[in-house]
Amino acid sequence: MRLCFLAPLREFVCLSMTRLPFLFLAILALLAGIWAGWLRIGWAWPNPQVMLPAAHGPLMVSAFLGAVISLERAVALRRRAAYLPPLLAGLGGLALITGLPWTLAAWLLLAAAVGLAAVFAVIVRQHPAVYTATMAAGALAWLVGNGLLAAGRPVYAAVPWWVAFLVLTIAGERLELSRVLRLSSRVINLFIISVAIFLGGVALTLVAYAEGTQFAGLGLLLLAVWLLRYDLARRNIRLRGLTRFIAVCLFSGYVWLAVGGALWLVVGGAVAGPLYDAMLHALFLGFVFAMIFGHAPLIFPSVLGRPMAYLPAFYGPLIVLHGSLALRVAGDLFGQMALRRWGGLLNGVALLLFLATTIAALVIGARKE
Repeated sequence: MRLCFLAPLREFVCLSMTRLPFLFLAILALLAGIWAGWLRIGWAWPNPQVMLPAAHGPLMVSAFLGAVISLERAVALRRRAAYLPPLLAGLGGLALITGLPWTLAAWLLLAAAVGLAAVFAVIVRQHPAVYTATMAAGALAWLVGNGLLAAGRPVYAAVPWWVAFLVLTIAGERLELSRVLRLSSRVINLFIISVAIFLGGVALTLVAYAEGTQFAGLGLLLLAVWLLRYDLARRNIRLRGLTRFIAVCLFSGYVWLAVGGALWLVVGGAVAGPLYDAMLHALFLGFVFAMIFGHAPLIFPSVLGRPMAYLPAFYGPLIVLHGSLALRVAGDLFGQMALRRWGGLLNGVALLLFLATTIAALVIGARKE
């Protein structure tokens, strides 16, 4: 009986072996990034290497999210060279974790961004459309952000570009999926205007950081309103099962996108402190990870080539994520550092719960198959 239970798991590992190393490096970066975040927020736990807390942002954005997004594109493109960006992103994360020179890690991450930009150049040439152009703009934003890091600029200078990378990648994917709604040219133009305002603000941060951040915040707000109004999830939230779960993830993420945009618009040029923490994590955790939670049941089967079961337990990590983030942001806004610290701790717990439920769903899916 025990062997019957393990057989699907062995098959899953064998058939996915060619892509598992890329995912392993990405998940390693995620785990190290969670630990680094806990250290940064004030938990006095063991620190394996002195630069790890400072590497929290690059680990989470470039080494984890950059690697996962690049891997998803490589699988879709079906070209061996397309697997180079996720490999370089993973190696950049490994360099940060092991304490190798910061410049080496930064250049590896920059090379990964160059590779993803090249991948999107191929995609846009094959499928010229507003949604592919939007995702390509996101890849270019990642390139600029990692370029600033490699040039020795502070992490906060790269942050608006990293936000643009993730927001535009997600917004482009949602626009692509919304094609079934046959959106009018007026609605598409509203999307383009929102993206243009956001990107204009991000570009302005190079010369006027405070004003550029505020302008970008306006673009984020407009984009959040567009997604709440026109995204396909608006229709799917009335359905059941996995489709409804995905819609709940998306809508909750869009709310955090609006909150983040409002904070950027009001706070402006903060580069450190509680308000800066709220500005960043409303977007990186509330928006981006809600999108990841919702898309994981679609992305992991595509990347690994294996089925993934839908579990009602998927709602658990999502509830913990949003509840803990609300606690953290409240602590940031009202100067309650204990709330902020506990919220940050539970943010990491939510991500670990997400990993655990994802692995369980993959194993159950393999057993059912």
